[in-house]
Formats: sequence, structure tokens, C-alpha cells
Amino acid sequence: MQQPVSIMSIASVSPLGDSPEAVWQNYSSKKHFFSRHDFNGNTAWGAFLPESIKSGIDSLRNSDNKYRSLDDSVLFAIAAARKAVEKSGWNKDAIFGINIGSSRGATGLFEQHFAEFLQNNKAQTLASPTTTLGNISSWVAHDLQSSGPEISHSITCSTSLHALLNGIAWLNSGMSDKFLVGGSEAPLTAFTIAQMQALKIYSKENGEFPSRAMDFEKTYNSMILGEGAAICCLESGINENAIAIVSGIGYATEILVHNTSISTEADCFQKSMKMALGNLDPSEIDAIVMHAPGTIKGDLTELRAIEKIFKNHKPLLTTNKWQTGHTFGASGILSVEMAVLMLQKQQFVGIPFGENQIQKPLRKIMVNSVGFGGNAVSVVIEGTNQ
Repeated sequence: MQQPVSIMSIASVSPLGDSPEAVWQNYSSKKHFFSRHDFNGNTAWGAFLPESIKSGIDSLRNSDNKYRSLDDSVLFAIAAARKAVEKSGWNKDAIFGINIGSSRGATGLFEQHFAEFLQNNKAQTLASPTTTLGNISSWVAHDLQSSGPEISHSITCSTSLHALLNGIAWLNSGMSDKFLVGGSEAPLTAFTIAQMQALKIYSKENGEFPSRAMDFEKTYNSMILGEGAAICCLESGINENAIAIVSGIGYATEILVHNTSISTEADCFQKSMKMALGNLDPSEIDAIVMHAPGTIKGDLTELRAIEKIFKNHKPLLTTNKWQTGHTFGASGILSVEMAVLMLQKQQFVGIPFGENQIQKPLRKIMVNSVGFGGNAVSVVIEGTNQ
């Protein structure tokens, strides 16, 4: 990448909480945040926002007449973006771009409007504007009263890390010096759960850990969905007030064999990780926050790619999906948040059912994300106390 980029702040709303203190405490708890829920007669696992956060989202929804018709994915993004900007040090006159994406978009609202259409053969007036993908960034821009460019996209599960890449591209181009990036997802709906079950990748387990993300010995798929949003505030160069630095980025796709395919050794991840390393020796990466969705093939192919790139040097490996579930488009920045917290705390957070990994100083952490179709992104995050 042309020059490093500063992460000025990061904020999230997720099953882990909505403050750095709560998120870190829950990462350290070694417990998952799944509960079984009735999705229109189909009982399945999901990772929901805590009631305290849901109450705040309801208050946000009722705070403005216009917000009452918005999907949860939009409200999650507004809530997280407010916190991120508040912590960034940006004043009210700051001009910044916004790129917030989503894998599924306004899922709940779309299902509701479509059900009404099937019943009445008519659509509500706001059905279209409240379910378009650009709806997320445009409402965040409205809420923050920003005046820079606003962009939305969907690149499946790597959406929020692609937003990070796009923000960095704008910053490196000189067309902007501040950018707000992230992803938001509200996928805990009957139709979305049914789609994942139809792919035969959804967890049916009732054991201590219903999602076995990063268990490379598992014999069954164990992906579970979670909801939430995560937002970063970025600035060009290295700022003395930064909480972390993005010093490497990589991206790649691979030729599709199937709609959900990824190669045996995840060629896309090998390419993205190699690009993100740049001139770095692989031994300089202390840990990797894996994408690891909890599926047999998804977890193993990423591990094989890591082994190919890092060879004899094996970084510490972790993931958050055994706790939070797969938050689709928001998952990449939630993983960045995990990396930033580990760098700040100088403490590696492993998984309770994985191999014991020895703690060591953390200087550089790689974060991986990939979506259906082999759209991989890898980023290198550095602490500011190097």
C-alpha cells in the first residue's frame, strides 16, 4: 500500500456489547453468546444483541419519525457510527467519506414487505427506499450530517474489509483525508436462517460450544449467524492519536467452480495474505484473526492457505465466530476490533477448545475475511506502541 493509514477509533454493536470494556470482558470470558430461537416454527441458534443494546436501538428508532421505517441493519450502523465518530476526535466541521456495506442488506424489512405483497398484491410506499442497499450509508450520513461521499456495497462476507480497502484507496488518492468504513448485518430472520440450513452448513449441535469455528478436527458444519455492526474512522498517514495502524492490505478472488466455492488450499487467501505482507517477513506477523466461519471446508482451506504462506513460522491463530456467530458483512471489522484490542491489551485471546498457544508480545496482527465466490481480503494491523 502507498502509505500507512491510522485507525482513529473503532466502535461496534454486537452480541459482545457496545463498549471496548464490555467487548474485551466478553472476549476474555471464554463463553459463547448463542441462544436458540423460534424462527417461524424453525428452532435454530442465533447470536443476538443483548437486551440493553436492543433497548437502545428501540430508543433510536423512536427518536425520529423517519427512523421508525428503517431496517435493523441501518439502525445498528447508525448506533455504531455515532460511537465511532464520538471517539475519533473529529469535530462537527470535519469532512469525511462514508462506506458502509452489508451482505444481505435490509433483510428483515424486505421479508416483511414481501410477505405483505404476497397477501395484498400491493407494496407499501416506503418498501423500495427502505430496502435498497445504499440505504445504510445514506442514513448514517444523514444522522451524522456529513458532507463527504457516501458509498454502499455488498461483497458477501468480506464486505466490511472491502469497505476498509475502499476507504484506504480514497485516502491514498488524496481525494479525502478522513473516511468512515464498516459493515452492518441483521440476518436473524426466518428466511435467512432457512437459506443457510439449505446449504447444509448451519449448526444443529447442542453441546457446550454449538459453533466449532476453528476446530479443524470437526466432522460436521457448525456455522451460526449473529447480528451487529462495526465501524472504523480512518485518517491518512500516521496520526499521534491513532489507536492502531493499517500497514498492509491484500485482496484476491479465485475462479468459481460453484456459487459458494473456495479451493482446497484457498488460493484467494494465499494471494491476499501475500499481498498484505508486501515486503514483511512472515515471521513479523504475531497472530492472525481468521475468517473461520465454522464450516468444515471453510476453516480447513484457510488453515491450509496459512500453512502455505507462513510455512515453518506459524502465527498464533484465533477467531471470534465461536462466540459471536458469523455476522456476514460486519464480520471483518469486528475481527479488526478484536485485533486492535489484543494489541492494546498485549494479550492474545484464543479459543477454549483449540490447541494451547503460548502468549507472546503482539506487534502485528493479520485479519482475514472471505465471502461466497472467493472474495478474500487480508489486512495487517499494527499497534501504536511499537
